[in-house]
Amino acid sequence: MFPYANMLSYWIYLLAVLILAAGFFAPGGPTGAGWTLYPPQSVLSGTPGGQDWGILLMLSSLIVFIIGFTMGGLNYVVTVLQGRARGMTLMRMPLTVWGIFTATVMALLAFPALFVACVMMLFDRLLGTSFFMPAIVEMGTQLQHGGGSPILFQHLFWFFGHPEVYIVALPAFGIVSDLISTHARKNIFGYRMMVWAIVIIAALSFVVWAHHMYVSGMNPAFGFFFATTTLIIAVPTAIKVYNWVLTLWRGDIHLTLPMLFALAFIVTFVNGGLTGLFLGNVVVDVPLSDTMFVVAHFHMVMGVAPILVVFGAIYHWYPKVTGRMLNDVLGHIHYWTTFLGAYAIFFPMHYLGLLGVPRRYYEIGETSFVPPSAHTLNIFITVMALVVGAAQVVFLFNLVWSLFRGREAGGNPWRATTLEWQTPQTPPAHGNWGKDLPIVYRWAYDYSVPGAPEDFIPQTQPATDRVTREVMT
Repeated sequence: MFPYANMLSYWIYLLAVLILAAGFFAPGGPTGAGWTLYPPQSVLSGTPGGQDWGILLMLSSLIVFIIGFTMGGLNYVVTVLQGRARGMTLMRMPLTVWGIFTATVMALLAFPALFVACVMMLFDRLLGTSFFMPAIVEMGTQLQHGGGSPILFQHLFWFFGHPEVYIVALPAFGIVSDLISTHARKNIFGYRMMVWAIVIIAALSFVVWAHHMYVSGMNPAFGFFFATTTLIIAVPTAIKVYNWVLTLWRGDIHLTLPMLFALAFIVTFVNGGLTGLFLGNVVVDVPLSDTMFVVAHFHMVMGVAPILVVFGAIYHWYPKVTGRMLNDVLGHIHYWTTFLGAYAIFFPMHYLGLLGVPRRYYEIGETSFVPPSAHTLNIFITVMALVVGAAQVVFLFNLVWSLFRGREAGGNPWRATTLEWQTPQTPPAHGNWGKDLPIVYRWAYDYSVPGAPEDFIPQTQPATDRVTREVMT
């Protein structure tokens, strides 16, 4: 709705990336505090960049990024609420839009916690305050700090950090819903239930953050509360999985590449979610915390699953963006190598975690409790990671080759119902629709309607015939 603000948010984001990358060229190098930046370690001289420019550039980069995101995020929210096409009520929006909209609202509420944490740590590092720094002795020297709480930073970080999981997941949920409905030629099962599940997941994600902190030293009484909320949030997530399965039930399933990636996402997210139930339980999490089991769970949920959705979305919308289809043979090579290879990488890590192999060590050496099989598995994981990486070269080649040599797609190769597939030109011209904006007459999932001449009814088709009137009522 505000293209200038949206473009400005991108340039601010790019500035944040440049500030972060500058750490590699700064005195002392980039921060060695890891992605969680826990104090007091992150600002002490024993950590690379802790007393040099590394941590300052990292924190500054995050602050600038959040400023840029806020501009773009507000633009997203206002556009969805005020810039919809005529007739596009909230309950006619595709679930992809619902996922992006809800995730953006979540981010606008979650990022301020990280913003404040970064500013407070900058003050601790530059001004000598003690928001997060307790009384501490470093290299035999008593530092000027005292009275700060490192756990306070963890609370602020994870109050942002766990909603961030669903900030990534909710758009993926929406995209998968649209891919399954389109390529199974069947309306999404329980649309309103799916919408409310997205909203409920978003709300509950703000009351589960401390299940990341069971071993942090926080009050043990919190463990029961956060373990309970962690189990509760699984309920609306399970509802979405059930609805996807019921959408597939007796559908006219076309095993296109977008559908394959969508199915791979469902399997992967369910697997990752099941291991999350282990880590959400205090008694089980304590021995598994800081082992490779956590690495496996995290990457299955936050790495592999969303990336599978991104690939599915690219294969689905690439024909509309470029006017050409991606090569199917190369796509299947990419799909099977990526899907099976990802499992070959991360499934063995669960076993390594159960053995007690710690994470965050690049080399564990001759450790008495780690058997030789763990070293063999590490070698296997490395080889499979290289294989999966090579498959992405095939994908990139396919993107470029198909842009010039791919089969012409036409305006709506998937016979989809949503607005983007009904534009008068493919690829869409500037403004998408020209002078005449579309009018929406129905929801986004009119597939295989009994009595209809085709197995889909676009959102722009007026409700004029008897069949359409029956569907609308």
